[in-house]
Amino acid sequence: MRNLELPGRSPVPAMNGMAATSHALSSQTAIDVLKSGGNALDGAIAACAVQCVVEPGSTGIGGDCFALFSKGGGSDVIGYNGSGRAPAAASLERLREMGVSELTRTSPHSVIIPGAIDAWCRLNADHGVMPLAELLQPAIDFARHGYPVSSRVHRDWTANAEHLASNPALAKIFLPVPQIGDVHRQPGLADAMEMIGKEGREAFYEGVLAQEMVETLQGLGGLHTLEDFASAAGNYVTPITTQYRGNTIVECPPQGQGVIALLLMNIMARGDVVEDMLSAERIHLELEACRRGYAARSRYLADPDMSDVPVEAMLSDDYAQRLFDDIDPAAARHPQGAVELPEHRDTVYISVVDKDRNACSFINTLFWGWGSGITTPRHGIVLTNRGEGFVLEEGHPNCLAPGKRPLHTIIPAMVQRDGKTIMSFGVMGGEYQAMGHLQFLTRYLDYGLDIQEAQDAPRWMVDPFTGAVEIESTVATETVDALRSMGHAIERAKTPIGGSQAIAIDWENGVLTGGSDPRKDGCAIGY
Repeated sequence: MRNLELPGRSPVPAMNGMAATSHALSSQTAIDVLKSGGNALDGAIAACAVQCVVEPGSTGIGGDCFALFSKGGGSDVIGYNGSGRAPAAASLERLREMGVSELTRTSPHSVIIPGAIDAWCRLNADHGVMPLAELLQPAIDFARHGYPVSSRVHRDWTANAEHLASNPALAKIFLPVPQIGDVHRQPGLADAMEMIGKEGREAFYEGVLAQEMVETLQGLGGLHTLEDFASAAGNYVTPITTQYRGNTIVECPPQGQGVIALLLMNIMARGDVVEDMLSAERIHLELEACRRGYAARSRYLADPDMSDVPVEAMLSDDYAQRLFDDIDPAAARHPQGAVELPEHRDTVYISVVDKDRNACSFINTLFWGWGSGITTPRHGIVLTNRGEGFVLEEGHPNCLAPGKRPLHTIIPAMVQRDGKTIMSFGVMGGEYQAMGHLQFLTRYLDYGLDIQEAQDAPRWMVDPFTGAVEIESTVATETVDALRSMGHAIERAKTPIGGSQAIAIDWENGVLTGGSDPRKDGCAIGY
């Protein structure tokens, strides 16, 4: 339990339903849906739609999503991959002919076909209980009538001011940068969401919205076609798992980096739990595990439909033991041979549990803040730059190819025990997310911190390609000095590292306990 004389927040307990998101208006929307008879999945979709409006840099309808859904909190978890694919005409050869040698943030060639709306519609139709139009109405209202700009949103807005000027349609909506408390409106986005509510996925992938997106992209030299949009579809996936301290950790399979989160847990399971969570000894072990896990990510992670991703081998005891044995307990050592991939830090994660203990772990992203910046002029749809996650190295598993999905960083997760789901959780922060799962789970399961304390705790992250370490200011200077003496190149984090939300289910007492990361504007709300 935290020291109540110090600033901070306590875990939120409730019995009927719980929502945890990175924005208060989003959390409240999910609770309103639950109180109106919707289930956890309905609440997550409604909350995410709101965040596409009130956290416009973090997510949008022009992005992607992944979801895990546990019906009644049972052991069978439904996984969904709602990520998009490269256009059918996108190939290394075609890009070379066009003189394109790299995928940059604002390039139309970094825009894949957005998968989020298809995922929302499919999941709602298959597992929701409320009409999609009703779930989108709160977001439509905020977009049309306005919402006040919150503190973290303002900080991210300010940090992206130069990017916001990169596209005239984007600048028209989001510049000048509003101040905290200013009311911002997106009437074009409200119209787009209203169409989606009435017409479903066809409005986005086959109607006027699709036409507008294709015209916008082709006008910039993009290879996207109406056929690419019309054929866009996500798919149900079988979650992957590992065991940790008697718990089953559940993640989505590749091309997301959930397999890397599980690999990191397997490595950490082989180490001793030292007494001090913030000691140089413990931090060193986590950083060295991170280096090795992310090196595996760079070598192997790709679209499994088009590449052989050795999931079973990556999660084997032998592989985890070999990586653990490769760690020098006294010195930092960066593995060689990893291929560099881009980083990003903008996503929203949502956790919702309802009265029937349906649990939803849901994550939605534009990749970088405000994605590619490429924005449709009439409806203000900001398009993802997720295609920047491809590499242009021929023969690499994650090389760009027609209809291929790029490596994805966003990873919803759950924890199960004795055949029941006992937690829905997730971490934001791009490549940090797999490391974030390690840090949250070990603080909760190994060190006994409560669900809020485990998110409040200091964080660190090693750049898996350069070896530089980013560490938050709340870690003691003497600890940082000790890590430097072990060979770690330490930099103090310029911004808070990541974000997170989590909800635990106490089956014996019938209580839900939620927590939400203080690094964001959100909260956990229960009823």
